[in-house]
Amino acid sequence: MRYRPIAAVAMAAYSLAVSLSVPSAAETANTRLPIVPPANYSDEQKKAAADFEVARKQPPSGPFLPLMHSPQVMSLARSMGDYLRFNSAIGNTLSELAILLTAREWSQDYEWLIHAPIAEKAGIKRAIIDAINDGRRPEAMSADEAIVYDFSTELLRNKRVSDPTFARAAARFGQKGVVDLTGIHGYYGLLAMQMNVARYTPPQPMPRIARFPD
Repeated sequence: MRYRPIAAVAMAAYSLAVSLSVPSAAETANTRLPIVPPANYSDEQKKAAADFEVARKQPPSGPFLPLMHSPQVMSLARSMGDYLRFNSAIGNTLSELAILLTAREWSQDYEWLIHAPIAEKAGIKRAIIDAINDGRRPEAMSADEAIVYDFSTELLRNKRVSDPTFARAAARFGQKGVVDLTGIHGYYGLLAMQMNVARYTPPQPMPRIARFPD
């Protein structure tokens, strides 16, 4: 069965109730790409970490920790994220909706649990977030949210977008917006894949979102 929201998860000074089940000890211990301690960084890793801190005002964390095994990939991913997360042509609120859809499609716990409260704070209604978490089409979306939802779900599930759906997105957000929206899915899909492959375990235990199909 799919888990219904049963607990509030505090994240970044605000909370979101999410579906959860606690990972087993075997899952928590089975990180395939162990975090490299900063004291053991190679020169290339030190530079990548320093560049990250200049850009993000904090040391590498989350998906960037397993990526440190390939510091060039980490730096290029961080650079792409600097634009797509914070400055995309569709705006931060809709970009958070797209991020949630990507995280849910990949069942990526860390990505979902970090971005669900950010999305809510940015203006995505709790009912929409809960529906996505359950795998349902949200009701009462705004016109812009519906365009992003339809474009995103077609792209993520069908691996392409139909002409009518593309036309709606391009008419509303322009060609740059379509490219940026597609890029958000590609970027957060990359991070989700890296964390899923690594079996990334955050420093603090986190709840686990349901896996589909159940």
